[in-house]
Amino acid sequence: MFAHRKIACILIPIVLLTMACQAATRAWQAAFNPSDTPAPRPSATLNPTFSPTETSTSTRRPVTETASSPPTATLRPTVAATQIRRHLRVFEEIWNTVAAEYLYEDFNGVDWDAVYVEYRERISQGLSDEEFYLAMEELISGLGDEHSLFLNPEAAREEDAQFAGEYDYVGIGVLNTLIPEKRKVSIVLVFPGSPAEEAGLKAHDSILAVDGAPILGEDGLRSNLLRGPEGTSVVLTVQSPGEAPREVRVERRSIRGATPVPYEILITPSGKRIGYLLLVTFNDITIHEQVGDILRQMSASGRLDGLIIDNRQNGGGADTVMKGTLAYFARGTVGYFVNRQQEVPLNILGHDINGSQNLPIVVLIGRGTASFGEIFSGILQEKRGAYLIGEPTDGNVEILWVFEFSDGSRIWLAHDTFQPHGNPEANWEETGILPDEVVYSSWDEVTMENDPVIKTALEHFDQQ
Repeated sequence: MFAHRKIACILIPIVLLTMACQAATRAWQAAFNPSDTPAPRPSATLNPTFSPTETSTSTRRPVTETASSPPTATLRPTVAATQIRRHLRVFEEIWNTVAAEYLYEDFNGVDWDAVYVEYRERISQGLSDEEFYLAMEELISGLGDEHSLFLNPEAAREEDAQFAGEYDYVGIGVLNTLIPEKRKVSIVLVFPGSPAEEAGLKAHDSILAVDGAPILGEDGLRSNLLRGPEGTSVVLTVQSPGEAPREVRVERRSIRGATPVPYEILITPSGKRIGYLLLVTFNDITIHEQVGDILRQMSASGRLDGLIIDNRQNGGGADTVMKGTLAYFARGTVGYFVNRQQEVPLNILGHDINGSQNLPIVVLIGRGTASFGEIFSGILQEKRGAYLIGEPTDGNVEILWVFEFSDGSRIWLAHDTFQPHGNPEANWEETGILPDEVVYSSWDEVTMENDPVIKTALEHFDQQ
């Protein structure tokens, strides 16, 4: 049959050249163009924190026992009966999973029984594999929650490797975020040792064009302009904050490894030693291990007086990675996953690294903070008294479970909401996470040296 895993809805920066981002919101269609290899998602070995409770099977329909048997007179002759049966089997698996496990019992206002009749009839007429998988994308997006997502078998296989921290693609080695209103992408981080780093590209630089063609077309990211064989070069039109555009030639090479976690030591005006680290995702199983190593390295040469966690580009990911990272800073019951069947506590086993459990923390948040990025920030604010600076988040804390089907496809299905431990009346999906101090900053217009959000964070530590 099929299996499931639990992750959160995500918005992930884009890896250019051979990597496309697929965000688990309908906004990804406008902001991210999945025309290349996908961004990281959970591996097949990732186990959920809890398993879904079986509900009544009265709504489940077997493939071969239904009143709406596929008519044979109108079958397209090019579609084999075995393919139709295979498509129907997978459709039934998907439909039944949504019927039993979807967060909203009213299916977000969708008549799920009517949907069953409509799609079964379409599939019974005979569809190619491409048409079938497009129909399944349409089926899940039709739920209208802007989070749930269908992935065909090929996309599912690719994301498993990415989640395992096994980036393996031909490109220049950067993660980017789209800025559609400015028709450009801005670099979030540069992979160490990559062609991009060798060419002098840095975080906050923007890519305007590729070989003279705009990087953003009418339909979104034109990542196909960046693809090409290893060893070939591409000319990028790049603009650093406050500077004029320039052209940079970069050679495409194989990029392998995990998503990096950039970090450095910052000094406040009064001389306090503050660690800074940038989290862009919880969708790479190596992230929490990297954070642990970084905490050891930053405190090895002297005591830290505080820590800045930059979550402004963190679109979330897997609960296991979020929990592993959170464990350095919090412990105990920090909230509850709530679904149609049950309420399950989120318990964190604390792991102190050189005083990390008591370290003063500032978390930077913004519109790019989503899902477990939001939950992580909200928990630290509530549980640890972390000071949050930046902009309110959009509120995107529905927890998605990954359900896998017999053909290798999968869905990310909204299954839970999150309820913070100390404030059971809070609705983060509705309100988002609210900063203690609102400071606005555009990623593409600032650098580490003049970012007003980071400047405010350093001033906050001096006031303590």
